[in-house]
Amino acid sequence: MSAIAQLRITRGTQGEASRVEIHEVPFEPGQSVLDALRWIRAHRDPSLAIRYSCTSANTCKECMVSVDGKTVYACTARLEAREMNVAPLPNKRLIRDLVTEIAPPDERLGREQESR
Repeated sequence: MSAIAQLRITRGTQGEASRVEIHEVPFEPGQSVLDALRWIRAHRDPSLAIRYSCTSANTCKECMVSVDGKTVYACTARLEAREMNVAPLPNKRLIRDLVTEIAPPDERLGREQESR
């Protein structure tokens, strides 16, 4: 039997109660957590919201999540053949599922700037 990784993913949107979904992912040594999240979107649940810009570990900072309570880049965090907890960043505003507001406040467009 092939090895599997089990991801316990915290999902939800701002203003609603979060929920945890468990997904089993085929495991191969060298995979990243981002590889597993992309596999879930492609094979199990295309509605899972994740953010990433690269898949080559260029640390674009788009894929930051919490894995087992530590802030990591999903593209560089190694997937393990065990249960892993994946959640949105706890200190950022939640948008949906694993997507949080990552732009610094002075780099965001506010409503007053959009109307100019």
